[in-house]
Amino acid sequence: QGPECPSGIFLPRPSRVLVLLNPRGGTGRALKLFEQRVQPMLAEADVAFTLLLTERPNHARELVREVELARWDALVVMSGDGLMHEVVNGLMERPDWETAIRKPLCTLPGGSGNALAASVNHYAGNEQVTNEELLTNCTHLLCRGLLAPMDLLSLQTASGRRLFSLLSLAWGFIADVDVESEKYRRLGETRFTLGTLLRLAALRTYKGRLAYLPREGPTPPAPASSDPSPPVSGSDDPSPPASGPKDSLLVPLEQPVPAHWTVVPEEDFVLVLALLQSHLGTEMRTAPMARGADGIIHLFYVRAGISRVSLLRLFLAMERGAHLDQGCTHLVHVPVSAFRLEPRAGRGMLTVDGEVMPTEAVQGQVHPGLCRIVGGIPEPSLGGGAATPAS
Repeated sequence: QGPECPSGIFLPRPSRVLVLLNPRGGTGRALKLFEQRVQPMLAEADVAFTLLLTERPNHARELVREVELARWDALVVMSGDGLMHEVVNGLMERPDWETAIRKPLCTLPGGSGNALAASVNHYAGNEQVTNEELLTNCTHLLCRGLLAPMDLLSLQTASGRRLFSLLSLAWGFIADVDVESEKYRRLGETRFTLGTLLRLAALRTYKGRLAYLPREGPTPPAPASSDPSPPVSGSDDPSPPASGPKDSLLVPLEQPVPAHWTVVPEEDFVLVLALLQSHLGTEMRTAPMARGADGIIHLFYVRAGISRVSLLRLFLAMERGAHLDQGCTHLVHVPVSAFRLEPRAGRGMLTVDGEVMPTEAVQGQVHPGLCRIVGGIPEPSLGGGAATPAS
């Protein structure tokens, strides 16, 4: 069973937090914004911090894999979604992953892709905002310090890697836009709008097989012990094998999916998206029904044959979370507990939390409430009483 975080659990006061900040993320203004906007609010809320600037890819991952976590009450990530991906996977690669992954996490938007921050802002009941307004809202949540459970997505790949996602896996159109718009990162969040328009002009389809386990009732709890034979890392991955809970819903990738899974009959897609959170971008309310700790993977796919106009209309409606009301027969949304995607002939980009992955067969299952986030939706109180600090 994933660790519970009942309503009324707060960070202690005074608090000590480690802030991991990527000074090159987004438009390159994260450090200046931290000093001007975040730091004064932390001082007023009696939150002491240690600031660490990341210097290279996987720097944060390496750090949290080795650091003495007891020195801080929370790990704060000020960057895009990719840096939080590093932190989560670094925690899950530790020998003490079961306690390490319970260290409270906080996201402050400082990159061009800030979907997790937008989702947490949404769960807190705030209006959808962007840029410095979103940063201010998320910093307020850190100063308040209310903790909530958050699901993780465990992924297994054909090359033997195991990794964890707090946000999404994307294949096809969305992943292409994410990767191809990287060259426009200095535009901030506008890079995704430009990338979408460019990819629409040269719309592609992707061939592959998709199968899933529909979500019916509560997701079976994962055992707390490690998988006795976790997959090993691929040769191109310098990280040690991830540990973590056993993926009890999955069979090895070389075997057919279980008979009670649903196999999608179509094999030509425009996109496939497995999403844990409400937002895919600061202005993309892709799964407005998501709650972050509901044990659900929101699986979306768009069949081949959709027109450019219809696809553009879907993305425009996504800003207000109305794309599912468009009556588009090419768009499918299914709540699932696990899925398998097998791209054919290595076609199409594959990303996890916005980070590029080898295009290969991949499968995953949700692990409910495995980590804790600052500012999400708290679980109903398990007995009432006064709010208490987190242990």
